[in-house]
Amino acid sequence: MAPAPVVGIGWRHAHYEALLERKPKLGFIEVHSENFFADGGITLAVLEAGREAYELSLHGVGLALGSAAGLDAGHLDKLARLVGRMQPRWVSDHACFARVGSGLHAADLLPIPFNEESLALLCRHVEQVQQRLGRTMLVENISAYAGWATDTLAEPEFFNELTRRSGCGLLLDVNNLVVNARNAGHAPDAAAREAMRWVDAIRPGSVGEMHVAGHCEQDDGLVIDDHGSRVRDEVWQVYTHAIARFGPVPTLVEWDTAVPGLDVLLAEADRARALLR
Repeated sequence: MAPAPVVGIGWRHAHYEALLERKPKLGFIEVHSENFFADGGITLAVLEAGREAYELSLHGVGLALGSAAGLDAGHLDKLARLVGRMQPRWVSDHACFARVGSGLHAADLLPIPFNEESLALLCRHVEQVQQRLGRTMLVENISAYAGWATDTLAEPEFFNELTRRSGCGLLLDVNNLVVNARNAGHAPDAAAREAMRWVDAIRPGSVGEMHVAGHCEQDDGLVIDDHGSRVRDEVWQVYTHAIARFGPVPTLVEWDTAVPGLDVLLAEADRARALLR
């Protein structure tokens, strides 16, 4: 019998108690690493309880891997301590910048240029993190609301080279592909086709995890990656296409704003699991 598809949900504060009480059937849970950097306390005890019940994914938002100012050594030390304590199945962060030379952190995932200079910088930082953690990490493609005139590489080519040179895996966020295509002026169906072309350009074997999530459209037409609603049909279309290309990659349902009851997330996870089968 084939193993059950690995599908997880983002474990947020609103569901700490319910998840531990009910222990629904899930392949893994994912938390934001930075929320658990403190030494000791009830928060870390809750994470340890979750780790006893499920495989764990630590998903970071603060490494700022693409920042020319370099990595924050203190941040990396805290991450290394957490990884050593929790022994998660996956560790991930984003292909973005956030830090500047003064040490200021933008507290956002800002887009990096897709060129050789940026690629070399990102590879260097990913390798530094992997050496510090003693494991391979996953790097996520982001939703971006601006670009760079200095781009010389197509985004999929950039990620192919990143995974090839650094040995990291790609955390493929399918929702981000659709959001970026929508903001490039495509209607939902056309955005799905554009995102599928992006998927087709990624080399098989490099994707270690996938994310699906909801997004919203503002009155001015801007599409926001807010993780605040059910996964849209066009995202499921691209996800199905990605499964056909990459196989049954472990998948996470993200929901970070306007967090609903746990059963809503579990229903979204069920849909992903059915598609993976």
